Amino acid sequence: MGRLVEQDEHLDGPLRLVLLADTHLPVRAKVLPDEVLAAVVSADLVVHAGDWVDEAALDDLLAASRLLLACWGNNDGAGLRARLPEVGRAVVAGVRLEVVHETGGKDGREARCDAAHPGADVLVFGHSHIPWDTTTPGGRRLLNPGSPTDRRRQPRCTYLTATAADGALVDVALHDLPLRTAARRATATA
Repeated sequence: MGRLVEQDEHLDGPLRLVLLADTHLPVRAKVLPDEVLAAVVSADLVVHAGDWVDEAALDDLLAASRLLLACWGNNDGAGLRARLPEVGRAVVAGVRLEVVHETGGKDGREARCDAAHPGADVLVFGHSHIPWDTTTPGGRRLLNPGSPTDRRRQPRCTYLTATAADGALVDVALHDLPLRTAARRATATA
């Protein structure tokens, strides 16, 4: 079983990361897709940007991962908010990483994130279910992995992987998940 990363903890690298958000379990699916779960099991650190919906989703991800850096989202109740911060922070292989659920609308996002998260090299966020990868004028990388269970206005459900090493986040890759068939959807929501 893994553990939650402490606020402002320093983790030595290199580390393989899986970035998730908006899992909405068990509302959008009963469990994470097999591909995502396999990535979680093989990762050194999982980063989750909130909207778990159910505490069991947090417990299941903790059981499958080595280390978990996470925050709560707007769909998370009192139990999750008691266990997770609004903003999670850690230094990961020299990368100052923060995770938050909401950053507001896309217009003006870079300026808002520069102002609200001046200590971050990388900010992972969720809420929109829409993948995002930009760099702010202040040099801050903004990443939204999308959602592995709810493709809202997107062609596919998604998640991100990356490697943190020597003060840099490298090999950032967006992974598209296969569309669920009617039979798989029925199993996932049964």
